Amino acid sequence: MDKAKWTAAIVGGTITALLGGWDIMLQVLVGFVVADYITGLIAAWYEKKLNSDVGLRGIAKKVLLFVPVAIGFWLDQILGQEILRNLSIWFYIANEGLSILENLTTVGVPFPPALADALEQLKAKEESHAE
Repeated sequence: MDKAKWTAAIVGGTITALLGGWDIMLQVLVGFVVADYITGLIAAWYEKKLNSDVGLRGIAKKVLLFVPVAIGFWLDQILGQEILRNLSIWFYIANEGLSILENLTTVGVPFPPALADALEQLKAKEESHAE
């Protein structure tokens, strides 16, 4: 059991370091990614469209969305700044949040308009920085 714990700690620590640390922004992104996947599964089940191949592709996409975060962090390190990682995280938080909104709407769960507006503003803010 100790070997499994050590392995998990080493892998988790390495991944976290490659992503720029376990700060609140990364924590929120991970939470949104998990929530989007779960709500997406529920929405697919609700619409009788649950498919294991689609689910596996979804997991692959969720894992790969962390690559641009890492690239942003690495470029920030080279350039001596802290903006590209954060912009990448904002972008994915906004996208995952809007996807959660769509999933909840699919199953008939109301979503507070103020939260939807905040997600739209975050996405617009990120897009304006990208230009």
